[in-house]
Amino acid sequence: MFERKLWRNFDYPLLFITLAICAYGLVIISSATYTSSADPFFFVRRQLIWVGVGLLGIFLIISIDYSNFSRLSRYLYVGNIILLILVLFIGRETAGSQRWIDLGFFLLQPSEVAKLIVIITLARFLELREGDMDRVLNLFLAFVHISVPMFLIFLQPDLGTSLVFLAILFSMLFLAGAKIKHLILTIATGVMVGGPLLWMNLKEYQKMRLVVFTNPELDPLNYGYQIIQSVIAVGSGQLWGKGLYQGSQNMYDFLPAQHTDFIFSVLGEELGFVGAAFLILLYLLLIYRILKISTSSKDTFGFLICVGVASMFLFQVLVNIGMAVSIMPVTGLPLPFMSYGGSSLLVNLLAVGLVLNVGLRRHKIMF
Repeated sequence: MFERKLWRNFDYPLLFITLAICAYGLVIISSATYTSSADPFFFVRRQLIWVGVGLLGIFLIISIDYSNFSRLSRYLYVGNIILLILVLFIGRETAGSQRWIDLGFFLLQPSEVAKLIVIITLARFLELREGDMDRVLNLFLAFVHISVPMFLIFLQPDLGTSLVFLAILFSMLFLAGAKIKHLILTIATGVMVGGPLLWMNLKEYQKMRLVVFTNPELDPLNYGYQIIQSVIAVGSGQLWGKGLYQGSQNMYDFLPAQHTDFIFSVLGEELGFVGAAFLILLYLLLIYRILKISTSSKDTFGFLICVGVASMFLFQVLVNIGMAVSIMPVTGLPLPFMSYGGSSLLVNLLAVGLVLNVGLRRHKIMF
């Protein structure tokens, strides 16, 4: 547990911003699912339950000194790999993807849990090599470290989450001291060598998502349908939006996955540019508070954890919103704290709890 005097370091603004985005998400989920079932607030109640579970998770996380996670990193890494292998054999298949393990009361998505575990274990890996990340060998080993969970997630298949790992890796490597020229060379090599290999191993629907990204009208009734309807929804919202529960694309089910992947489209249609800009402002404040905590961390491990969490949120926000307005291909990444989904919401709240933990113990308390 923790001493009461530690509370003087607690970052209340970060928690309040997080809860504000969660509350915003509940409002938009309510509108997005209002006509989808006999119970118009079924999804809202379930999401609210996971907010409560996540808050309990935050309390649990901050009650344990985050340095303990460093010592457990090997076990966390192995447990993560086992879980990702397990989902390939006993996972529940939905829409061609095998990403969930049915626990009876809850569908666990191991790829979401993997994000947080990779941040912790990679932070430990880089901390042990502090001051020595200009060596190409250590750079290579860092890629090996994330390549195993990335590959297992890609097999589900889940390309979007795999890309999140790369965003986390490069941001943490850069701030851990890796040379920019090495990172640029790695990216260039990956594009030239890995690009063709990736394309050959993509599922047909994944290839089509990339093809229609450049021109959705190539397949307007199938693969291009989501993008077209999303752009119509966001554009029709204009400055102030049509009002909650008033969006035609949403209410008449023209917009697919409106409470999950395309929840930003519902927000744009019903609350307009103002509502969308307010959400983006909240995200900027969230990432600012996380990075602020990182600068006051007492050690490299805590600093890199904050960097990893900030990059994870930033990448998912950019890709999801970009997807909704057709400047990014459809990848199926949820919008943090907004999209409906227990695993995603819980892991995101635990990630915030981990950052709060770092901030809580940023100074040695004298008694």
